[in-house]
Amino acid sequence: MHELSIIQSAVSQALDHAQRAGAKRVLGIRLRIGTLSGVVPEALEFAFEAVTAGTPAEGASLAVDSVPARFWCAKCRREFESVNLVSDCPACGSPSGDLRAGRELELASLEID
Repeated sequence: MHELSIIQSAVSQALDHAQRAGAKRVLGIRLRIGTLSGVVPEALEFAFEAVTAGTPAEGASLAVDSVPARFWCAKCRREFESVNLVSDCPACGSPSGDLRAGRELELASLEID
């Protein structure tokens, strides 16, 4: 389960940011995760409580914002959403491998005290 190492890294980053800001506690963590990132949000949530136990983030909330996959169609010169890694433009049918969003995995924000 690679989600465990992902949440460990996110919590570590959150704790580092909180410490540099002089905060005593992390109250909430918000992550942005692309739908094509291969990460299962439910697995992150499952591991979150165990990873934060005994840290200044214990009891913090975890919010996960899903980022849809967006592709660029060079022929139509527009973006479109899809659930596949390589998709055809819904307007003209041209194949597009130009992924613009959907593989994100980032710490979006923190709530600290």
